[in-house]
Amino acid sequence: MGLSINTNIAAMNSYRNLSNTQNDLNSSLEKLSSGLRINRAADDAAGLAISEGLRAQIGGTKQAVRNAQDGISVVQTAEGALTETHSILQRMRTLAVQASNEGSLSSEAKTNIQDEMDQLKTELTRIADTTQFNGAKLLDGNYSGTFQVGANTSAQDKITVDLNSTGAMSASGLGISGVDVTTTASNAMKVSDVTITNASTTAVGTIATETAFADLATAANFEKLNGTVTIGSKSFDFSSVTYTAGEDAAARGTKLTTAIDAALGTGSAAIATGVLTISGPAFSGTDTIEQLAAKTPTFAAASGATEAIDLIDDAITEVSSVRSQLGAVQNRFDHTINNLNVAVENLSASESRIRDTDMAEEMVSFTRAQILSQAGTAMLAQAKSLPQSVLQLLQ
Repeated sequence: MGLSINTNIAAMNSYRNLSNTQNDLNSSLEKLSSGLRINRAADDAAGLAISEGLRAQIGGTKQAVRNAQDGISVVQTAEGALTETHSILQRMRTLAVQASNEGSLSSEAKTNIQDEMDQLKTELTRIADTTQFNGAKLLDGNYSGTFQVGANTSAQDKITVDLNSTGAMSASGLGISGVDVTTTASNAMKVSDVTITNASTTAVGTIATETAFADLATAANFEKLNGTVTIGSKSFDFSSVTYTAGEDAAARGTKLTTAIDAALGTGSAAIATGVLTISGPAFSGTDTIEQLAAKTPTFAAASGATEAIDLIDDAITEVSSVRSQLGAVQNRFDHTINNLNVAVENLSASESRIRDTDMAEEMVSFTRAQILSQAGTAMLAQAKSLPQSVLQLLQ
């Protein structure tokens, strides 16, 4: 290469290498100061796309943990209220056993027992009506809540707490609203206790006829039903059943008979060829409502206090079943939270390996770039002085 002063190739080469070294040094400083290996897409385009996907999963999973914790709070609120419901039922049973001791109680004493019974029944209903979580009633027989416990949209990412099928935890819903320890009846359920009031509209027909519910082969007619069926101390209100758009007659029939069974007892209701039949203790399973009201079966003698014990035992069993269901759901939430926390940990580790700076490795690169920068600066100074040798030729 010739000796010239207009173009200093050595200086240009030194400058180019120094610029590259300076870029590396700046990149290392950025990574070391931010702690991130990828600060912009240009650092690692593919890695950035992967890490952003992992970040979405991590964020969604963390929120799912909080959602599951909300689910536990709902379950604990409902179960805590049912703890007191159980206590009330246990006290009522004790009072019923006391009232059954006919040989030592006067009618006034039984009346006093019934006064406490009535107050306890009122409190049962008040607890069922006022137990809420964030404005949603939990024990009125209508609660069904779905909790998002995953980062995605599949059915497996949701858990449903369904108290809709359990019935209300009120005195009426538990079948003890009519408990009266002061009476001595011919049976816990008498024919005179079977009443049917305003149970249908003209569009459906008259409930007192044997073919009253023939139109239940049509889904739309289920929503026209109204009124109350009372058998003994248990009642069912047709308006308490809520139907969902799109349900066919079979689905609505199952929902209706399930609700009647929950209110009046298992096996009380059935629908065949669009006709609803309701039966009770000592009645034939094929009795229509008209036939049911006309039956005159013979019952064994039983006191009101004895009846109360049986009814309260049923209520205690029902509340126990609901509490067991809630406990099982809470355990499921606990396991879900544990699984989600492990997922967050593993996803975070994966995202870190892609996006975070390996500080030790980056310090090696930084030290190299720092030394090269110093060397490049020194060599650029040397290269700049090379043309000065031309002056010797001009002397």
